Amino acid sequence: MPTRRDSTAAPVVADELVAPVGTGVELYYQTFGDPSDEPLVLVMGLGGPMNWWDTELCVMLAEAGFYVVRYDNRDTGRSTRIPGRVKRSHLVRAFGGAKVRAPYSMSDLADDAVALMDHLGLESAHLAGISMGGMIAQTVAIEHPKRVRSLTSIMSTTGKRSVGWQDPRLIPALLAPRKPGRESYVSTSVAFWDVIGSPGYPADRERLTARAGETFDRGYSASGVMRHMMAVLQQPDRTHRLRSLRIPALVVHGLNDKMVHVSGGRSTAAAIPGAELVLVDGMGHDLPPALFETLVEAISRTADRA
Repeated sequence: MPTRRDSTAAPVVADELVAPVGTGVELYYQTFGDPSDEPLVLVMGLGGPMNWWDTELCVMLAEAGFYVVRYDNRDTGRSTRIPGRVKRSHLVRAFGGAKVRAPYSMSDLADDAVALMDHLGLESAHLAGISMGGMIAQTVAIEHPKRVRSLTSIMSTTGKRSVGWQDPRLIPALLAPRKPGRESYVSTSVAFWDVIGSPGYPADRERLTARAGETFDRGYSASGVMRHMMAVLQQPDRTHRLRSLRIPALVVHGLNDKMVHVSGGRSTAAAIPGAELVLVDGMGHDLPPALFETLVEAISRTADRA
């Protein structure tokens, strides 16, 4: 296992590449840094392509001595679109706790991450996931424990229904159909991030607008977002299985998160033996640039424990 080290040279940023990870599924990915450094796989959340992991943050992690991998989940960005229609009536029933068949599961999304590691020749890696990405990373750690060196779960939850809930006022916006076209996507996206973002770290609207435009241009799939939502709503409660983990773990959560209540982070940290819990006042359901250094230090500290 390579030793993580500080790097004084500018990290190498690779072009985007594609990895076959399963029958008919391909994931687009990008790497930052030296392949001989400690591998760190970044897993994004619901509807989020790899560019939601800010390039500046990825560079900072590479400068801290990580070989950083970010990728488009299935149904996001340039990765494969999965067949299977999810109706809004299905989501309403699932929100209410009914069992509804999902096109794929959290385990399938976790298997994608492991298959990408296989493609890259990584026997194991540090994993960091945001929101649904945290759920995926937790699932990888549970179902493929030998593949995970450390786990960082950011603004996520255990899958238990009584924790990590959404502010009920967000549900209509989550279920509302979007008008077609780039301009509509960008304006709707910026408005939504204004609502769920960090009140203590107000977002730069130009930055939000640029990211939304890039997200649409990379390939936005409204039906893919619906399939992601169904996978989240049908996920199992991982609390009991999280207690079996024996890896260094970090849980980061904002105290002002409207999308995933802070109880989700607290419950995740309580379930994983020895997990460090970092609660951030003024942080919502985003990663403000002002917190990048804090996050890099925390992930590095967790990796050092491995």
